[in-house]
Amino acid sequence: MRNALALVVACLPLVTASAVPAQTLEGVVRDLETAYGRMTDLRAEFTQTAFNKSLDQTIPAQGTVYLKKGGKLRWEYTEPTPQEIVSDGKKLWVYTPSLNQVNVGDAPEALAGPAGSFLAGLGRLRAEFSVRFLNPTEPKDAEGDWVLDLIPKQPLPTLARLILSVDAKTWAVRKAVVYDQFENTVTMRLTKVAVNSGLPDRLFTFVAPRGVATVPLR
Repeated sequence: MRNALALVVACLPLVTASAVPAQTLEGVVRDLETAYGRMTDLRAEFTQTAFNKSLDQTIPAQGTVYLKKGGKLRWEYTEPTPQEIVSDGKKLWVYTPSLNQVNVGDAPEALAGPAGSFLAGLGRLRAEFSVRFLNPTEPKDAEGDWVLDLIPKQPLPTLARLILSVDAKTWAVRKAVVYDQFENTVTMRLTKVAVNSGLPDRLFTFVAPRGVATVPLR
């Protein structure tokens, strides 16, 4: 669950924000803010790799993610273990079919900040983050994407640093690496992205199947 909450910040592909190519950090930031300001919801398939530094352990995962402004989210994991993490911005449900239970509790305060409302947060990039190119002398990577290094002005345990690789032509986020306070990382890539498709609010509430135990979220 912790990885999923952190990743809400990380991976929201964009539509083209400007016909004028950005060539400076200020230009990249301006166009990112413009693009995210127009976005209300997103659906995508994802692959991720979570690395635990203290255990020197890497765990892959994949599934589908749905995001909507207002801290609404739905992560449907298919690998390595089926699981659903759902929030309407107020309540949070974590459903684990293998345990036949759903954990329920108040949505963490993190969902009210850039970690949970990043559709709005990137629209206020300069207000929420200290921004620089990861390598100021070579701001683009080998694939021609801008690589941004973002430090939240109000760090969270799950979000201490965020590195984004952004397509220089379409403004799509190709890759995102999230660092927590212990320097564990989650790396995510998105495919089959649909933006502003009008995701219904009912998608962000969870109705437990019959016979599933309800357990308070701790």
